[in-house]
Amino acid sequence: MTSPEQAHDSATTAPGAANAPRVTVVGAGVAGLTCAHAFALRGARVTIVERNQGTGQGCSWFAGGMLAPWCERESAEPLVAELGFESLEYWRREVPDVPREGSLVLAPPRDLPDLRRFARRTEAFEWLDGPALAALEPDLAGRFDQGLFFPTEAHLEPRKALAALTGKLVAEHGVEIRFGCSVVDDESDPATDGADIVVDCRGLSARDRLADLRGVKGEMLVLFTREIALKRPVRMLHPRIPVYVVPRGDGHFMIGATSIENDQRGRVTGRSMLELLSAVYQLHPAFGEAEIVEIGADVRPAFPDNLPRIRKRGRTIFVNGFYRHGFLAAPALARRAAEVALDGAYFPEVMDEDRREW
Repeated sequence: MTSPEQAHDSATTAPGAANAPRVTVVGAGVAGLTCAHAFALRGARVTIVERNQGTGQGCSWFAGGMLAPWCERESAEPLVAELGFESLEYWRREVPDVPREGSLVLAPPRDLPDLRRFARRTEAFEWLDGPALAALEPDLAGRFDQGLFFPTEAHLEPRKALAALTGKLVAEHGVEIRFGCSVVDDESDPATDGADIVVDCRGLSARDRLADLRGVKGEMLVLFTREIALKRPVRMLHPRIPVYVVPRGDGHFMIGATSIENDQRGRVTGRSMLELLSAVYQLHPAFGEAEIVEIGADVRPAFPDNLPRIRKRGRTIFVNGFYRHGFLAAPALARRAAEVALDGAYFPEVMDEDRREW
């Protein structure tokens, strides 16, 4: 079994060689693109089929792009952080413009017990007092007395990152991408005809094959203001919905947090918008005058335990169930999926249904 570094530096066959395995990846979101890259690095001849007219236009389009494995330790299983550490290095290596500014976790004075509880559930952070917070983020000076700083975390702009990865797949690895192409049955669909391996990364659309998938709706806003500048993502602990604010550059901020048990794609609800805006207003009143540039919502795929999985059925490898951890976990799952398909590897942490066994 190879390490992530060995998988990146070596290939089983020369790219495009006649005897290279033919791989069709179904879906061009973050899971599909990272899987395509993992197989291409191993010398496979890769084709991506995508029902939309561009890459990353599903739930990846509305992602926050926080690469924060230590923060996720507060509420997620340790596996999510383990996958996140590997994926964090992947994004730093493979795409440009991944700021390494860390992340902040803050709470209003009345909610400091929540901040202390957050700290007890994770590690690799520094407690900051008011002056230290002001030095790190000057526009927050005088607004908070305490905060948690995770210096090793990072963030990216999902749409730019996927565009860069798409360009690399086409230019450096000769990956073919077929848009407007839906796959109904991986085993018999004409779009997968001739493939030695099919990698199903359709997200919630794969419920026709993965009956235990469910949808979790996520909602987001993009705000524009010149009155505040942040260098790093800020998680604002809020009584109802902890909100994250991710700087996107040039005065733009992505605001998100909601995880609604609902598989109906649609617009952001009025209640969610009010809660998001209320929470971000507590972070800084300047957000109250910010322009709402974009409102978006989509449904993320999740298994009952909210952990991702690789499942193998015949020639098809399913990579799915990322919940709200797509960018944080997809590269690590992609590398494992390639080893499962090409080396016969087995990864119990993402392939065993009952994780208590390991």
